[in-house]
Amino acid sequence: MRPRLLMACLATVFLLPNTTARAGDPKWKQHTINGKSEFEAAGVFDVDGDGHLDIVSGETWYRGPSWESHHIREVKRQGTYFNDFAVFPLDVNGDGHEDFLTCSYFGQDVGWVEHPVKLDVSWTYHQIDRPGPSEAAWAVDLSGDGVPDLLPNTVNTVVWYEIVRKAGGKGYELKKHDFGKAAAGHGVGSGDVNGDGRIDLLTPKGWFEAPAEPSSETWAWHPEWNLGATGIQILTKDVNGDGLVDLVYGMGHDYGLFWVEQAKGTDGQRTWHRHPIDKTIASVHALMWADLDGDGKDELITGKRVYAHEIEPGATDGSVIARYLFDRARKEWTRHVIFQGEPAKNAPAEREKRLALRDFPTGTAGTGLQLTAIDIDKDGDLDLVCPGKSGLYLFENLRIAR
Repeated sequence: MRPRLLMACLATVFLLPNTTARAGDPKWKQHTINGKSEFEAAGVFDVDGDGHLDIVSGETWYRGPSWESHHIREVKRQGTYFNDFAVFPLDVNGDGHEDFLTCSYFGQDVGWVEHPVKLDVSWTYHQIDRPGPSEAAWAVDLSGDGVPDLLPNTVNTVVWYEIVRKAGGKGYELKKHDFGKAAAGHGVGSGDVNGDGRIDLLTPKGWFEAPAEPSSETWAWHPEWNLGATGIQILTKDVNGDGLVDLVYGMGHDYGLFWVEQAKGTDGQRTWHRHPIDKTIASVHALMWADLDGDGKDELITGKRVYAHEIEPGATDGSVIARYLFDRARKEWTRHVIFQGEPAKNAPAEREKRLALRDFPTGTAGTGLQLTAIDIDKDGDLDLVCPGKSGLYLFENLRIAR
């Protein structure tokens, strides 16, 4: 018999985050890949097969380590947005060259962009499906087969695409799993909510429990919370070390970064209690876990999406990219700043006249819709690739001296 579901009680106490530095904190060097780029997604892979990692963002790939630019394709612009909201490398057609998966909000589709054999010709876009407006996506192994699947934030429906190797072993196809419209919202996520070893699918309205056979069996729906318009992803982690998995999320179009503590009621059912991480940060869209300081423990990495909407709470605030650590003994979070920008001091009052490249100081970095932590210079620590409407930047982790 399925246990009774308990709706969440989200009790919030607002506190300012502690911003601190400690011995062993990484130092960062900001590199401008393209200070004029307005694309909000970027992926990292070896485009030309020379052994160096390259950056792919929007219409361009940048050859590492010199970062010279090369045209890929034309991408449609819609106001201050481009129909290129994700870049995840995958050799879709099995020809030995890395293609990439993508999605779009205004195009309302997911698809893949084919890497040509000759790099001096345009890359070809192939539509896979048209599930609805997709604001960003993430690569997550929801099927449990060891291969990351595509989880778009399709705001009108809940859907994921299982990446399945084709018969004969050459290339992949994407198998659609549609969970309907009722649980959809602004934000999506993944993690093992109930500690059974399987990756569940999270939405702002609750979570779908992964069955023993995620590709073929029904996922049970648990409407246990209502988080509002969140970022991507909604994350999970046992934050306080009590053996129960908690949630971590940010507000996509308002102020606030939160964690939601899982507990057990007197009847043994799950309860959820919200606590602040940082109430001063706005427009949190991209969140991830990564070990940037090399201590073997993942940290929360996130920041402000510059002009997520040109008019919303905190829209003109100075951008920030930061890592957050939770001290279990003191039961508090500390913020460790990677980048702190200046506000847009003279932004026009009218939304249609605002433009990030004009309103914010040169060199302003944000997290956009995709954040990549990868050892791009192969020196033994993780660096950060940060695209956004105010430019495309690489933050070199200087933790390990060359």
